[in-house]
Parts: sequence; C-alpha cells; structure tokens
Amino acid sequence: MGDRKEALDSMEDFLLSNGYQLGKTIGEGTYSKVREAFSKKHQRKVAIKIIDKKGEPEEFIQRFLPRELQIVRTLDHKNIIQVYEMLESADGKIFLVMELAEGGDVFDCVLNGGPMPESRAKALFRQMVEAIRYCHGCGVAHRDLKCENALLQGFNLKLTDFGFAKVLPKSRRELSQTFCGSTAYAAPEVLQGVPHDSKKGDVWSMGVVLYVMLCASLPFDDTDIPKMLWQQQKGVSFPTHLGISAECQDLLKRLLEPDMILRPSIEEVSWHPWLAST
Repeated sequence: MGDRKEALDSMEDFLLSNGYQLGKTIGEGTYSKVREAFSKKHQRKVAIKIIDKKGEPEEFIQRFLPRELQIVRTLDHKNIIQVYEMLESADGKIFLVMELAEGGDVFDCVLNGGPMPESRAKALFRQMVEAIRYCHGCGVAHRDLKCENALLQGFNLKLTDFGFAKVLPKSRRELSQTFCGSTAYAAPEVLQGVPHDSKKGDVWSMGVVLYVMLCASLPFDDTDIPKMLWQQQKGVSFPTHLGISAECQDLLKRLLEPDMILRPSIEEVSWHPWLAST
C-alpha cells in the first residue's frame, strides 16, 4: 500500500511541476485511466489520460501505443477531442493532456435519459459522420467506435480514444485481420476474423452507436457470439413503439449491412437523405 501511495504522490508531483493539479477519475480503459485536472497555465479544467507502460502487454507498448501517440498529434477537427500536450515521467508513465468534455459520454446519456428524440440523435450522429469522414480522409481508421468513445460537450459530439486506431496504407486497399474494440460494436467480418476493410468496420460500428442512441439498447446480443453473427445476418429490427422514421430505418439498415462490400463508405453515408433533412 505504501508503494502505491508513493507512486501516486510522485505522479501528482510530476504533474504539478508541469502545471496540472490532478482531480477525480472520470474514465478507465483497458490500458489507461482518465482523470480530470486543472491547468494552471490555461486556467481551466482538462482531462489527462494516464498510460503506465510498466506491466502492459508487449504488443500494446510496441504497436498500439506508438500508433495512438502518432495519430492524436496529427488530427485536428472540431468533433475530435483535442490533445494539448504529451508528457512522459521518468518512471515510464505517459500523460496525454486533452480537452475535457463536461457532458460525459453518449452511453451514460442514454442510460440515464433513455432513447434520444430522433432530432437530437440526428444532430449528434451528423457530427460523428463529420469526424469519421475527416479521419478516413486523413487515412485513419478509428476501429473502436462505441457510445463510450463519443463524448458530449453541450450540443457537440467529440470522438475520443484512438488507442486501436490505424494509419491506412495509401497505395493499396487495407485489409486487416486484427480484432479491435468491443464485441457489441464489431462488424461480422471483424468477429469472423476474415481480412477486412477497417473503414467499413467503422461504418458498421457507427450503425450500432446510432441504434443505441435511438433505442437505448444494443441491436444484437453480444453475450453469445455465434447467436450474434446469426442475428447480424438476419438483419436489424426496430422496436415499433419508438416510431423511428422510415428514412432513419433505411440508414440504419445500410450501416448494419452484413456484407462489407455492399455497406456504404463514409462519403456515401454523409449523402443519405435522413442526414440531409432538417
């Protein structure tokens, strides 16, 4: 216990010496923790993602972490959480100082508030489409899109957590076989482990996010993978009492198209009539 307290004290001292006063924990990922902090320099609250390189799997340290650090430095979009600064302490901890989204995430919003009105879901989803269109345009696939990674700041949606993101090769089509992210949001081809296009995987995950926003439940049961794959092939169904419009249902069916080749690209998604209408 003494060692843990010492480690915590030294981390707090390190951040304090860099102008950040550490506050409460606001999120926890597989390999990281996110804490609120106060930036003395900017006189405002920020979020600090803390990654401890010690004791983490080799693949994460060698492969995923360098990718994430490279990608977050290059992205600059109003619907993506901004990274202000990166610090590394002598004991192997990495600190990503980021913009703080005070409104929590979409998952909590739906958990506490129930299904969103279609107009609100559309306004938020439109912003997610813009963010992913920007990422794909920059040659980056997110690969871990889920409600917990869509943060809210007032009426704005901000994407976060590029821990599984990947820079795509420019000259040829990218086919990945890595399973990343959460089962509930994973496309059939990702679950099956067949070579797949990560950008099309993002589009599927966005369909799951939109479904959760509108229905406050997951479209497919993720407790049993074979059953889930069967449900995915059968196609998505909608609770009738929610009165989801025909145009919106059409978009969801396209996003949750089990055949990767028939599933639209993010460009095609952005032109869909449901998103174009006010």
